[in-house]
Amino acid sequence: MSKILIVEDESDISELIALHLTREGHDYLCIANGLQALPAAVEHQPDLIVLDLMLPGLDGMQIFRRLRSDTRTTNIPVIILTAKAQVTDKIAGLEMGADDYLTKPFSPRELYLRISAILRRVKKVTHVSEIHRGRFKLDRKNMKLFLDGSPLDLTTTEFKLLTTLMENDATVHTRADLLREVWGYNSDVATRTLDTHIKRLREKLGLAGNHIVTIRGTGFQFQTELPEAIAA
Repeated sequence: MSKILIVEDESDISELIALHLTREGHDYLCIANGLQALPAAVEHQPDLIVLDLMLPGLDGMQIFRRLRSDTRTTNIPVIILTAKAQVTDKIAGLEMGADDYLTKPFSPRELYLRISAILRRVKKVTHVSEIHRGRFKLDRKNMKLFLDGSPLDLTTTEFKLLTTLMENDATVHTRADLLREVWGYNSDVATRTLDTHIKRLREKLGLAGNHIVTIRGTGFQFQTELPEAIAA
């Protein structure tokens, strides 16, 4: 059983989500005011949060930023559920580090399947404790990255992206593969989300960002050992 925090001010929608979660054996907690979201997440430590954007008290984007900046909630997966259906809104939410983005009206079954996919990925991360690749160590249980023994701060999405690349190093990952594995997309949609996250990840890694190699016309690859010219 997983516990899901539903932050939604429309009672008919939160009740519909709760009904489907209950049918599948999950527990839930409903919050209707944005100001209550962070305290509830800190107190109850849900396995996942379904977050509306247009809320009384505090809007969803502000809530999301506070969740990610608080060490007690930074690793909790978040699905944004909103009536904001513009592509720019969706890209903005995903680039901030949301795990998924679903627009209203929506299919409760689709939402549940997306919740299940994220929960499976999170549980998979906790089963294998560490990945070592040259200068890199990923502590998957605590979602921490160490470079040459020093910790680096990554967002949840950045961590998932690097994990996907590192656990299958020497494999060339296509754009479609990464969008599916990290964001749950079923096809290579027209989005700059992947490129934006790769860029930010490389910036955080500094010179070690060279280990994430662009394979022209295909995608990306994590290379543990680099040719001297690239490594320099």
